[in-house]
Amino acid sequence: MTDQGIDLKDVDFEQWYRDSAGSTTMPWDIGAPQPALVELESAGEFGGEVLDVGCGLGENSIFLASRGHRVTGVDGAPSALRQARERATARGVEVEFAEADATRLDGFENRFDTVLDSALYHCLTEDARHEYVAALTRATKPGARLHIFCFSDALPEGFPTPFRISERNLRETVGKSWTITRLVPTLYTTATTAAQMAALVENMVPDHRLDRAALSSLETDDRGRVRAAVWQLTAIRP
Repeated sequence: MTDQGIDLKDVDFEQWYRDSAGSTTMPWDIGAPQPALVELESAGEFGGEVLDVGCGLGENSIFLASRGHRVTGVDGAPSALRQARERATARGVEVEFAEADATRLDGFENRFDTVLDSALYHCLTEDARHEYVAALTRATKPGARLHIFCFSDALPEGFPTPFRISERNLRETVGKSWTITRLVPTLYTTATTAAQMAALVENMVPDHRLDRAALSSLETDDRGRVRAAVWQLTAIRP
């Protein structure tokens, strides 16, 4: 159902966000919204009150708010949220940022009409994924729409992700309580070249065996940034 990737259990993301303040060192922070997200929003796939779960440094939240949506971004790392607030303020955009456990989402019951998960799902263990989907159900209204971008099992062995997610996993885990209306492969733009990504992984998890050749074979954008294979899922809460 899932394919184990890089083991990040000992990585202190709060410390990493704190140490990286003022610099772009997070592989998932491109300093702009994800292009695939921009396409979804342009297609009218966001409405009502929006939750950006695992918002990180807030670029997707800020983009959605700039498009007129009422957005709440949640993350477990206080330093990420502080930087996200600073970015939103600097751009004159109003976003509510709050610290929360994504597998619980306490205090957000029956609130949201649309949810964005941009690269959180593949960071969770199998048990945590089920808790997470249950938390999303509690936090949303009937008829709410869920959008997930998660690293897929089309990625090469050794790609730096906690898990590589299969179509079957998404159908059995998310599809158990939500109605999946779209599940398609697409590409996710990272902030790093293949060489930069390899250096980050080797610094974070020194014992990890990284296939640099496989990383170098991945598609890149016109700036040389790796574009990784992901699933894009859309589901509706009954």
